[in-house]
Amino acid sequence: MNPSSSKTIQFSNCRLLRHHKIILDDLWVRNGKVINPEKVFFDEKIFPDVVIDCKGVLISPGFVELQINGGFGVDFSQESENVEEDVRKVSKGLLAHGVTAFCPTLVTSPKHVYHKVIPRIKKQAGGKHGATILGLHIEGPYINKEKKGAHPPEYIRDLDEGMHSVLDMYGSLEDVKILTLAPELSRAPEVIEELTKLGITVSVGHSIGNLSDGELAVKHGATMITHLFNAMLPFHHRDPGLVGLLTSDQIPEGKTIYFGIISDGIHTHPTALRIAHRTHPDGLFLVTDAISALGLEEGTHYIGQLGIDVRGDSAYITGTNTLCGSISSMNICVQIFKKSTSCSTVTALEAATLHPARAINMSKQKGTLDFDADADFIFLDDDLNVLSTWISGECVYEKFNNSYEIKKF
Repeated sequence: MNPSSSKTIQFSNCRLLRHHKIILDDLWVRNGKVINPEKVFFDEKIFPDVVIDCKGVLISPGFVELQINGGFGVDFSQESENVEEDVRKVSKGLLAHGVTAFCPTLVTSPKHVYHKVIPRIKKQAGGKHGATILGLHIEGPYINKEKKGAHPPEYIRDLDEGMHSVLDMYGSLEDVKILTLAPELSRAPEVIEELTKLGITVSVGHSIGNLSDGELAVKHGATMITHLFNAMLPFHHRDPGLVGLLTSDQIPEGKTIYFGIISDGIHTHPTALRIAHRTHPDGLFLVTDAISALGLEEGTHYIGQLGIDVRGDSAYITGTNTLCGSISSMNICVQIFKKSTSCSTVTALEAATLHPARAINMSKQKGTLDFDADADFIFLDDDLNVLSTWISGECVYEKFNNSYEIKKF
């Protein structure tokens, strides 16, 4: 189906995730937006051009992925002559997993790689060609070597020259949406403040920072924690570290600290998922942290400048047992999170839709089926398997061709 964007489409016989509940209602779309039919009928007295019988399916906002290093054989941090083509390949592949918007993520790399890659990954609207690109997530090189994870230590840098260091390293920040750095680095607070003024979401991570370092970062504008529990000091009762930001009494009133968490069944133990969820549910959002091996078979692949081995459901730095990224898709992470925490379907879905959209101040457009939001959504069965993916009200992926019925007028 490829309806004209000006057509009014009524999705009937469906269950909608809207206003933190699953309700029985119709979904109305026109010009790529969710519309209020009562207002449209009152103002214009029009009727739908197309009615789609959804056969009782569950409709959720599309998944929003804020940390993904690559997939389907593509690594965003690898030098390539075909950067745009590589990004399109991942963008297209994500549709089958319910992802309608994402942030391609670059790990710690040499300066010339940033200068070559960053200008070529632009923000882009989604469609049949693939999921919407919201902007880049740059993870490094301003991190702590002691918590480098899979990041190559020879390229890790400090912030000795403040914002000049950042601009020199990346070349351009125009299409950057999120930047992860270690808050204990010299001059980090002033850099965080400058980045925040540019509209960039600053996330703390890959850090040995204590709670005071995290609180100071928040005071200067940081609002996010990168893959909670991973690549940071473990919780300690005398200094809970960055994990303590979840319950810190130094967070300004009205400000929410958001944190990504990898619920692939490997990076984060189910008990840790439950602790995070029960401690600060409003700030939790799911990330895959997926690497180039997502969607590929076992073998040796690459992330940034390091080789990685895929063994079973896990990916390791070549020759070690150090985890270096997930190979699970977002829909699998949602299912694992729901099972691990025994949370509701609404809670599990909002952790992959509304919460990440809020974390980057885009919840009026993405991660919701509220009126005037972008009509990006997915059809799910009761086990939360993706049946079809829709962007701007257009079907861009379907697992089966009989999951809905179209009636034209």
